[in-house]
Amino acid sequence: MHHQIRIPNLLLLILFMPFCYAQNDTFSCPLDFTILTTLSQRSTLPATLNATATCQYIRQALRLVVSDHLRRTNTFLPPLASAESCWVDFQLSVNDYLPNFDIRGNCGFSTSSISQGCMNISTRVEFENRVQIRDLDRVNLFCNQSLNSSICSGCITSIVNLQASLLDGDSIGGIFDCAVYATIYGAGIVNPNGPADLGTADCLFYIDLSIRENFDDGRKKIVIVVSVIGSVVIMVLLGSVVLWVLRRRRRKLRWDFGEREKSFVFYGLDSVSENSTLMKFRFDVIKSATNGFARENIIGSGGYGNVYRGVFKDGTEVALKRFKNVSAAGDATFAHELEVIASLRHVNLLALRGYCTGATELEGHQRIIVCDLMKNGSLYDHLFMSKGKKLSWPVRRKIALGTAQGLAYLHNGVQPAIIHRDIKASNILLDEKFEPKVADFGLAKFTPEGMTHLSTRVAGTMGYVAPEYALYGQVSERSDVYSFGVVLLELLSGRKAIMAANDDQLSLLSDWGWSLVKEGRALDVIEGNMVDLDPPGVMEKYISIAILCSHPQLYARPTIRDVIKLMDTSIPVPDIPDRPSPFITVNNELEKSSSSVVSDISLFTSDTDGQP
Repeated sequence: MHHQIRIPNLLLLILFMPFCYAQNDTFSCPLDFTILTTLSQRSTLPATLNATATCQYIRQALRLVVSDHLRRTNTFLPPLASAESCWVDFQLSVNDYLPNFDIRGNCGFSTSSISQGCMNISTRVEFENRVQIRDLDRVNLFCNQSLNSSICSGCITSIVNLQASLLDGDSIGGIFDCAVYATIYGAGIVNPNGPADLGTADCLFYIDLSIRENFDDGRKKIVIVVSVIGSVVIMVLLGSVVLWVLRRRRRKLRWDFGEREKSFVFYGLDSVSENSTLMKFRFDVIKSATNGFARENIIGSGGYGNVYRGVFKDGTEVALKRFKNVSAAGDATFAHELEVIASLRHVNLLALRGYCTGATELEGHQRIIVCDLMKNGSLYDHLFMSKGKKLSWPVRRKIALGTAQGLAYLHNGVQPAIIHRDIKASNILLDEKFEPKVADFGLAKFTPEGMTHLSTRVAGTMGYVAPEYALYGQVSERSDVYSFGVVLLELLSGRKAIMAANDDQLSLLSDWGWSLVKEGRALDVIEGNMVDLDPPGVMEKYISIAILCSHPQLYARPTIRDVIKLMDTSIPVPDIPDRPSPFITVNNELEKSSSSVVSDISLFTSDTDGQP
């Protein structure tokens, strides 16, 4: 009897041991969270934690870790069986700098979302088979190098094109939807330094990982810091690095909240809460930068107030939009909307540097926005205000494609999607290389997930507003496409969105363009004396794209992703449906509705010249 008892026990033990090992293998997380860093010197969360901004950091960090996983294993996501284990490991990593912050509870992540991706693509090979080879080659060309500040924009542009190539399929809208797969691939597979490299993390994931210099056998190494070491020497080195980073980069999404306050002191800023992603400038610093808001520094004005050119003590040039007739009552909402805007980064979106709110005895309550100064002003300036050399077609084409890519990021690169609502020539700013920057997100609103994307509030500019928006208050991503089509027509024709007809009545540029196309005179749309034109067939294609985008019927318009494909590939433009004749005479209706068109917080542009 004694042996009869021992044998079953032994068998159970033998059977149970493999099960235990298999269970551990099945549920262990293959992601390596040690590549994440923190320099936080605080052990508790601030009471005023901005969960939206924090969740954005966490989402980007998780994508960075997955990119590293792809680099090591040629596999995008961990298996579903390990999802719970991965969340636990990630939570432990986050606890180092955000203790007591429940990442799933606060950010709304489901357990399975860490293993849910794009169109069932799970491996590198599957991804490469789904995208166009040409777009893949561009990413390999521009991202296969160190991504410093000058190289970063080219890499991002190539990745946006790759996203458009991939997004033929549906995206589930999760952490790892189709829009981010291209970024994960670019950082993990293409870039030789990998996602944990400082330049790669900052460029592609918008995470500024602080660095510390160590010396080992006389060799200098840059390493990612996991915790703050209480060494005086290290802190001195850290301080010097922070100053260097501040001079090198103008806008950051940071993991390190504690050291961030020190960086603000360098610019003469007030200390801000640790959860902020913005610089909060002191009023005296801004007043000094504008020479006391001198009249000669005004570069734009409108009903909201004035836009000033400013220069900080370190020589940095900025544009400052100063609102008038404001009170403290709206400051909280104002700051919150700016936080949302600052969380967005794309080469074709205007970066927000900071803001100022507060009251003084002499000037009263102040509300000011600070952003980078665009040396070439706005597209409106060059099309309609300049008496000098006209923009060549290659430059105009570059502006059109960049603007579309910026809109594609707003529509497809963030969750939930953002509708700009006021795309126009004066809201497209140009840097020193004529790279377009889509500005004025005061009219952009997050569209609630699962909603119909309709709004009853009309906010926009006459001539650019889609008819369903102007007349009925219905807005969608394709409302932005309509506005983009009008801008593209302006680029092609050199004419304004609203033109004066022979009978002193107003006519829409889109109606005028369509009438020429319908008569077989599409090339008559092109502005006279424009240089470096493409062959006639290519120019007609761009005209057709503009007419299709600005079609009065919403169903006829393409998505902005489709627009990019049409402009950047040999794909033919679909047949353009006939425009309803009543729309040509709808101007009176639009004029009546314009009295209800409101101007929301116009952040970056002026009514006079469009310069922020």
